[in-house]
Amino acid sequence: MTDTTTLTHDGLPLHGRGQVLIIGCGAIAREIIALRDRNGWDHIALTCLPAILHNHPDRITGAVREAVAKHRDSYANIFVAYADCGTGGQLAAACADLGVEMIAGPHCYSFFEGNAAFAARASDEITAFYLTDFLVRQFDAFVIEPLGLDRHPQLRDMYFGHYEKLVYQAQTDDPVLTEKARACADRLGLAFERRLTGYGDLETALSRL
Repeated sequence: MTDTTTLTHDGLPLHGRGQVLIIGCGAIAREIIALRDRNGWDHIALTCLPAILHNHPDRITGAVREAVAKHRDSYANIFVAYADCGTGGQLAAACADLGVEMIAGPHCYSFFEGNAAFAARASDEITAFYLTDFLVRQFDAFVIEPLGLDRHPQLRDMYFGHYEKLVYQAQTDDPVLTEKARACADRLGLAFERRLTGYGDLETALSRL
């Protein structure tokens, strides 16, 4: 999904005051749509920034500012479905300046598990590498290819030599995705752990809208 795609519960464009627009990371678009449809949140529209910004956090704040400016006049409320996501506090500062709310937490791995639960585990998981449903589906495009491991597989140990396990945070109970995640761990030479996190604090944040 790109920043020109706005969807409602029935897949049609939605504009007009009295509605809520979520400006989200494309990497969690599927999850936002699932929550909206499951809960019947007909007042919510969604527009997503390119998921590849996940790999370029320095570009996120500017992209969010542009999206808010583009859509502000069409919605009574705008919510930013990003956590800090590597922006070093810049996104939070921008959202405060723009008068819009965003998801609490350092990144999606934290809010999917629940920020409190993730923080409690943090000291024991310094050597953990995390994947979500999206990143399992897009493992080559978002991990292997950006790191050049498709062309230079010998670099694997340089990148992942200090990791010990791959933690798959499963938003859905999907055996096919679980096996793909296990294969990802094998490719990286890491132990495998699966946690069925569901939607965590993402659902909590959206339910308040």
